[in-house]
Amino acid sequence: MYPILFEFRGMQFTSFGLMLGLSFLAAGWVASLEFDRMGYKKDVAWSLLMGALIGGILGAKLYYAFLNWPLLVQAPLKTLFSRAGLVWYGGLLGGSIGVTYMLKREKLPFWEVADVAALSVPIAYAIGRMGCFLVGDDYGRPTDSWVGLAFPQGSPPTTAGNLRNYFGVDVPESIPDWEVMRVFPTQLFEVFVTLAIFALLWRLRKHPYKAGWLGFVYLMFAGLERLFVEFFRAKDDRILGAFTLAQLISVGLIVLGAYGAWAFSRKRRTERPVSSAAKT
Repeated sequence: MYPILFEFRGMQFTSFGLMLGLSFLAAGWVASLEFDRMGYKKDVAWSLLMGALIGGILGAKLYYAFLNWPLLVQAPLKTLFSRAGLVWYGGLLGGSIGVTYMLKREKLPFWEVADVAALSVPIAYAIGRMGCFLVGDDYGRPTDSWVGLAFPQGSPPTTAGNLRNYFGVDVPESIPDWEVMRVFPTQLFEVFVTLAIFALLWRLRKHPYKAGWLGFVYLMFAGLERLFVEFFRAKDDRILGAFTLAQLISVGLIVLGAYGAWAFSRKRRTERPVSSAAKT
């Protein structure tokens, strides 16, 4: 674990911050390659990325505040402006709104942008989750299996007390609060699975179906990935038994993605309209 890379004049530079920055750069690079292949100017990718950055951070923070309403009431500024709280589904919704605003301003076809986002979002997500691993955040439940890892300097550390008190994990009473436990490295699970999704979608990017088909395929795979990994996560928002709120959202994405992919596969791609963002 390398939560802090270095300090300069009292300012801490974290590995998560580095990976977050790299994730947006990777997303912009992949999007620029795809826009170039589709006949658009490369710089439209960076305009859309700005909308995704602002909307994504705002959406993630607001979703975090919704999930932690008591903390928001007690300390609103600390809750909203802390380093924690970049919740994925909130970021996805907020980023989508930000991108939609920018594509309307640039006069870009919505469904073609959705196909490009299907490639740039998973690569950014994988890099971002690597940042979570480096700071010891978003880990899983305790395990004695060979894949288990301990995060003694995690955020928070994987002590028996933290797992009990912060995440509601059923840890045997015989284990003292101070003992550091091994947990599922769910951040790495998501890195590997999401990179595999990206590789598959990259091979499918020249699909013959109606623009938007790849975007729906991504939604389906993203929902499946999160539905799977949430069974291993240390979470305190489980409802309906073993299911978390994120899993219920995942089921909705799977259904929406599967239906959209099926519907769009019944139509062939048509010639795109000319826009101000096309190459001249």
